[in-house]
Amino acid sequence: MGIDVAAVREDFPALADGTAFFDGPGGTQTPRQVAGAVADAMCSGISNRGTVTAAEHRAEAAVREGRQAMADLLGCDPRGVVFARSATQATYDVSRALANEWAPGDEIVVTRLDHDSNIRPWVQAADAAGAAVRWAGFDPESGELTVDHVRAALGARTRLVAVTGASNVLGTRPDLPALAEAVHEAGALLYVDGVHLTPHAPVDLAALGADFFMCSPYKFLGPHHGVLAASPTLLEPLRPDKLLPSADEVPERFELGTLPYELLAGTTAAVDYLASLASTAPDRRTRVLESMRALERHEAALFARLLDGLARIEGLRLHGAPERRTPTAYFTVGGVPGRAVHEQLARRGVNAPASHFYALEASRHLGLGDAGAVRAGLAPYTNADDVDRLLDGLAEIAAAAAR
Repeated sequence: MGIDVAAVREDFPALADGTAFFDGPGGTQTPRQVAGAVADAMCSGISNRGTVTAAEHRAEAAVREGRQAMADLLGCDPRGVVFARSATQATYDVSRALANEWAPGDEIVVTRLDHDSNIRPWVQAADAAGAAVRWAGFDPESGELTVDHVRAALGARTRLVAVTGASNVLGTRPDLPALAEAVHEAGALLYVDGVHLTPHAPVDLAALGADFFMCSPYKFLGPHHGVLAASPTLLEPLRPDKLLPSADEVPERFELGTLPYELLAGTTAAVDYLASLASTAPDRRTRVLESMRALERHEAALFARLLDGLARIEGLRLHGAPERRTPTAYFTVGGVPGRAVHEQLARRGVNAPASHFYALEASRHLGLGDAGAVRAGLAPYTNADDVDRLLDGLAEIAAAAAR
């Protein structure tokens, strides 16, 4: 069963104005099913969680169903699913809790490929604990981050390695199981930023070897918040700062304040939507895996069309060519500033922004400085016409710049 893109597009009200959205890596558009779930939760009687009134039961159900939905998406234990305001906030919280056990002489490894939300919290936590930070580079030509890059940074006192599951600018997908093996052999933990991986591929935490896995529902058709997944037994020893009367059990211990029940309802709807893209299997985990595999195949074919077209545009330079990648292209067009390319495409009804996109270390490592480049990413609603419109616009911009 494949992806019926025409049917998918009917579910996205934002597409009605004819815009071609290639800014999915920064946040996808929302299907009406997700918006409806959010609205229903907000319009129904709801209150703080409890077991007495119908409103309390609805709040409790939103949390329980949200945890199970994310467990089905990621292949993890729902008791280890933590909801947060954002991926950045959750990473800061976990880094501070883990750093309570670090000491001078301990080492933390971060990579040049990562989004800053999976770099700076660890750097700052290490500095506060007196631990050292070691950096793993990547090949700026291919965009590859290999096991050897990470292994070169490992030491006898490495406590944690933070790495991306997929680069949000180059699309690079490091070999996470191989990385996990090397990291665990060194006696360290592996923290994976899966924000850009989760929208494009089936995820199984055990198979990946991730001790902690972070993602953001708004990158896969859902509402704006963050989700951390880990084994409950790994979370149990961590003691984050919290209010005295708040719950002390895992995972509630890490969830500060009242949860956004409407966003959790929307997240459940987003997982259900993804699971329905190419499967009618009886259980949701199987539907998720079958649909995400189908989406991966569909996006790979469409991305090949994009890459072929980009290669034909004289003066356009594509940065990075990793062997395994998400459908994400990062490029410059002659001497045209990235923002100017963004603006000219926008006038054609094509959204493809330009920036370092918070992957500041990667942008600098690529020689692009703090300005970065133009990024175009595919989403389930992207079709061939969108790709052709992007290519036509870039060809016109490049031709004008060459005159």
